[in-house]
Amino acid sequence: MPFNRPIPKSQQRSKFTSSLASLAEAEKMIQISVLLPSSAFVGWLLGAGLDKLFHQTWITLVGILFGGISGIVYVVRMVVTAGTKPGRKTGSNSDISGTGTGPGK
Repeated sequence: MPFNRPIPKSQQRSKFTSSLASLAEAEKMIQISVLLPSSAFVGWLLGAGLDKLFHQTWITLVGILFGGISGIVYVVRMVVTAGTKPGRKTGSNSDISGTGTGPGK
């Protein structure tokens, strides 16, 4: 049987994937930086609309606070999910094989 050498990986492909990965990381950072002010702005708009609808003056402040808090919660969730490594098993279920047959089978 003849021996066939494996085809070496191209350097251009690795440069492309690394630049694509850095571009995706930059997109995540931009998304995080835009999310918080936009959520507070949406909360302000909804609060101002409810103020006019119910003839109140305090709902705008509650809308801004709710939008800011929800934006912070979402940013924290994004950072936590971005911080975990894909493929890394954590927790007490790390011995499960994922085949549906149970651990160790």
